[in-house]
Amino acid sequence: MTETIRVFAGDCTITTDGDTKQNRRGEMVAILKPDDTLLVHDIDGYQPVEWLTRAETTHASLDGDTFTLVAATSDRRVRVDCHTGYGISRYPGSKAGIPVGTCPHCDGALTRAKGAVSCLGCRREYSIPRNASVGGDSCDCGLPTMRVERGAEFELCLDRNCGTVLEAVQERFDREWDCPECGADLRILRRGGIIAGCDRYPDCETGFGVPNGRIVDWCDCGLPVFRTRTGRRCLATDCEEFGSEGLDE
Repeated sequence: MTETIRVFAGDCTITTDGDTKQNRRGEMVAILKPDDTLLVHDIDGYQPVEWLTRAETTHASLDGDTFTLVAATSDRRVRVDCHTGYGISRYPGSKAGIPVGTCPHCDGALTRAKGAVSCLGCRREYSIPRNASVGGDSCDCGLPTMRVERGAEFELCLDRNCGTVLEAVQERFDREWDCPECGADLRILRRGGIIAGCDRYPDCETGFGVPNGRIVDWCDCGLPVFRTRTGRRCLATDCEEFGSEGLDE
């Protein structure tokens, strides 16, 4: 479903209630966004003359060419009453993102924004890991690939139907490491995030989150050492054997 931005223009009075209470009148443009944010602009400067971000309730009523807009939270209320209307319209809206390719389904532009790659044409959306890089190569399905570091670097399609990060990490590291508590194999599983959990669970509840980063060494405890964006660390975040080795070089 396409989200829309609603635009209202006219000679209006703005009434605010809350920390301050005041009335202002002028020829303005009001923008009501899909996340229930209300912005009211006049001709002065770049900042809205009034706004309410992500209101708890919004209401728009039309009367011929005029309109009334109300946006409210628990402690603030903004009301826009139009005396003479100049125009009311709707426009498709999306998040502004970094271009990363072309959609193979509709030839629309693919953009990356806030943890997802979206098509501006058919509106398909593909969630991606936070630290993934996108662009450059393409999958056989036509979508761009992403590079993800989870122990090793993996190049995967944006579409999970072509393969997931979990499947790639499982294929590479499942049963590769031993449990430091009981010696059993560590299995690669999803428990919220991707973890390396003891094969003897629930008798042994040892488990470690697999971090973003590459394996660059081995810790004295027998587990791998990862280089992450914040430095070197053992798979076990509380490892006493790792000690000062955790400082980045």
